[in-house]
Amino acid sequence: MFTLSPEEQQIIGLSLKVAVTATLFSLPPGVALAYLLSRHRFPGKALVAGVTHLPLILPPVVTGYALLLLFGRNGPLGRLLEPVGIVFAFDWTGAALAAAVMGFPLLVRAVRLSFDMVDPRIERAAETLGASPIVRFLTITLPLALPGVAAGAVLAFAKALGEFGATITFVASIPGETRTLPLAIYSLTQVPGGDAAALRLIVISVLVSVGALVVSEWGARAVAKRVGGAG
Repeated sequence: MFTLSPEEQQIIGLSLKVAVTATLFSLPPGVALAYLLSRHRFPGKALVAGVTHLPLILPPVVTGYALLLLFGRNGPLGRLLEPVGIVFAFDWTGAALAAAVMGFPLLVRAVRLSFDMVDPRIERAAETLGASPIVRFLTITLPLALPGVAAGAVLAFAKALGEFGATITFVASIPGETRTLPLAIYSLTQVPGGDAAALRLIVISVLVSVGALVVSEWGARAVAKRVGGAG
């Protein structure tokens, strides 16, 4: 019988909390940056795009160490945020931050490609009718790009769920606090008799990831069908 111990249930719950938090907080800046890169020309655009995608090519440990230097208790941002009660180092919020940073490039790339597919002539037509930039974005561009936004969100969620290197470097593997699924699976494979528990968590990881992809595909098709019908 496939049963999970209280500790394993806690690990799964923490992993989902970290992944959902990372995705939700990544969405607004990710969509905004994707739209900026898709629709505007400005000095340093290539540099901004390069920095955005840097976590994809850097070793995750380097990204985690950079977060530790910046947001650690002795880091410049860590010292600034701690007096107001915001702590990232060695806390689940730090795991969410690391996951968000690692998934952000995938989110931006997917959403930007979706914005690129929206015909600018539709936006210009709305502009001639007096629609403001924010109205054009909310009523035309964003709805047409929703399948890409959904795909980007799922990619970010899946990356957050599987994030290991940056997380363990930034917040370590603290049971009940920062030990997410990948960290727990790694820890279990290092101790005698931990293979069975590791296998259960691996199965859960696969099921959650596949489920998220299926829901994303269904949602993207539903949105595309609705948008196409409205057009």
